[in-house]
Amino acid sequence: MNNSQPPVNLDLALQHGLNEEEYDRICDILGRTPTFSELGVFSVMWSEHCSYKNSIAELKKLPRNSPRMLAEAGEENAGLVDIGHGLAVAFKIESHNHPCAVEPYQGAATGVGGIMRDIFTMGARPIASLDSLHFGSLDVPRNRFLMDGVVRGIGDYGNCLGIPTIAGEVVFHSGYSGNPIINCMALGIVKKDSIASAIAEGEGNPVFIFGSRTGRDGIHGATFASEEISEESESKRSSVQVGDPFTEKLLLEATLDLVKSGALVGIQDMGAAGITCSSAEMSAHGKAGIEINLDKVPLREDNMSSYEILLSESQERMLAVVKKGREEEVIAIFDRWELLYSQIGEVKNDGLMRVFSRGEKVCEIPSQTLALGGETPVYHRESKRPAYLDETNETDLSPYRQDRDWNAVLLQLLSSPDICDKSWVTDQYDSTVRTNTVFGPGGDAALLLVKGTDIGIAMTTDCNPRFVYLNPRRGAALAVAEAARNVSCTGAEPIAITNCLNFGNPYKPESFYFFKEAVAGMGEACRAFDTPVTGGNVSFYNESEDGSILPTPVIGMVGIIENVDKAVRSNFQQEGDRIILLGKTAPDLGGSEYLYHLHQVIAGDAPALDLDLEKRTQDCIREAIDRGWIHSAHDCSDGGLAVALAECCISDNRSGFGAVVNLKQGDLHTTDLLFAETPSRIILSVPVKHVDDLFALAASMEVYAKDIGKVGSNHLKIDGLIDLDLAKMQEVYFSSLPAMFKQTQAAE
Repeated sequence: MNNSQPPVNLDLALQHGLNEEEYDRICDILGRTPTFSELGVFSVMWSEHCSYKNSIAELKKLPRNSPRMLAEAGEENAGLVDIGHGLAVAFKIESHNHPCAVEPYQGAATGVGGIMRDIFTMGARPIASLDSLHFGSLDVPRNRFLMDGVVRGIGDYGNCLGIPTIAGEVVFHSGYSGNPIINCMALGIVKKDSIASAIAEGEGNPVFIFGSRTGRDGIHGATFASEEISEESESKRSSVQVGDPFTEKLLLEATLDLVKSGALVGIQDMGAAGITCSSAEMSAHGKAGIEINLDKVPLREDNMSSYEILLSESQERMLAVVKKGREEEVIAIFDRWELLYSQIGEVKNDGLMRVFSRGEKVCEIPSQTLALGGETPVYHRESKRPAYLDETNETDLSPYRQDRDWNAVLLQLLSSPDICDKSWVTDQYDSTVRTNTVFGPGGDAALLLVKGTDIGIAMTTDCNPRFVYLNPRRGAALAVAEAARNVSCTGAEPIAITNCLNFGNPYKPESFYFFKEAVAGMGEACRAFDTPVTGGNVSFYNESEDGSILPTPVIGMVGIIENVDKAVRSNFQQEGDRIILLGKTAPDLGGSEYLYHLHQVIAGDAPALDLDLEKRTQDCIREAIDRGWIHSAHDCSDGGLAVALAECCISDNRSGFGAVVNLKQGDLHTTDLLFAETPSRIILSVPVKHVDDLFALAASMEVYAKDIGKVGSNHLKIDGLIDLDLAKMQEVYFSSLPAMFKQTQAAE
């Protein structure tokens, strides 16, 4: 092992992403100049990716508690929420943006692997994977390369692991060109009496590493994720880890066996910052110390230094603290699953993370100074509202409200890459493995059965970045509202969220403004719906040489329905049903798909949002579904009412029912009537015998409801403005994305 350590000084600290103030503080904490290994440890643990130093002050303002919450947000590997029947769901979403920008296949694959480990280290068996993917225009060859690699990476890893990918979203905008947003979410089920914790405690308890060998891949991955994308990023492929889903499957089963054995004290995966992060955070959580001998770490490369071993982010590795005297029992589990293991240390009571290599002490740092929630730096960054917002919000949209061939407009929107069917993506994923899937990709939200119960778990990921770009506070609240609405449209009650906050450089005041305002809007909406934030991820520095991405706070929403048999789908189910619209349409063209796709414009203000009305509307639809009055429910969002109605007709495996609809509403211009994206609207199909019941329920909850038409025929007809054959709409809707890929590839 090469253990040569260069002298440490301020210049070297600056090269590691630390600033002068932080370097001085490190020297004060240690009472001396840090060793090279200690400098590496501080650089990763004080990076934005691990410490949230520029975001934690705002994140603490979010609602983080409810009677269902079983773990404090940010304290464990994933959020944990009680669903009754002695069970809990563990779920979390994280980003792998920077790795995917330079190595899309492995970046996406290891993103899936990392989020899965966060789930099963809670003692939960993963049952679902979701993703939120944002790419630049497919006209750019690099973006096609990134999308192809990301989709294959997600599919290959999840399929090999045997976890269904059941929901997500795919969004396109030039702002993501070269800097894709790749957010991976996972959810698992655990018995409440079998929950594991990321904790190290009990002096003398042994510490084991198990799983794959440690190599040089992924070194400084955490700091790489805390800087902007540039031409130099391509040279940092070594910062991207390499995944092995087959080893991950063995890790999963071994971890769950460890939990069942009762021999486990605590466990954490080695994600960002590897051994460093797991050792520091587990010992800090337990208010203990930890002593590690790097000579005992199984390596796959020769001559690795202590610095490299500590900072490696090689995948499929776990750190476990077990009860002293039960080592043989634990080793038998590792052997059963044919996993490499080694006892590399033990728990101490001195509060220090102490590391030895080749008989030399290379690291001795108070654990609390390294761990999130401990004594890591906290900054309150300057925030400045960008001047362009006033001008953009006040843009006169009347020139875009002109009579047109509305049939052609609707077909254009159905072909939009943001709206069209995403089967080209989702068909590469196994969405039914494990046979829990009730509703898979393509609906408002996915739905899984919890086996052994009647409970269904609904889940979705949502964000309209155009709304956030125009009005970050309202845009983030709209993302929460849409996610809750999607869950409610299945009949499930939204219970909690996880979030992945993708923004630009926090040191730029105008960039930080979007983050700060979005967090505030998210908090307002979560309080309105009583959906606490269980945890998540902040991804800053999403900027390339072409500029920053659109601000993208992705919401992962989870809900439960007590009887899964009562759940409803989003598309029309029965000819002759009445079509009922909950909610009124307003002139909300700002940030719409109509403006963006047809006119290449993002302007106006985000749609107005009445959170109290939104909650009443969602309460109404869930109550109606529970009473058995509803055959289908579909939220109205991207593309407005015309697109939502078309989706109700055609989105079920290329078959469906047409509809004859009358939308007329006062003096509202046809453009707004058809394509405005006013929130708090839901399209229902209702058996005739229950229409009066529904209207009475809506009136009692002060929710506007209107009978707008009837399910039937092989056309979609709207107000004499639109008359389209279902087959024509299906052809456009289902073929557009693969056609775009083929056309752009042929043009190269």
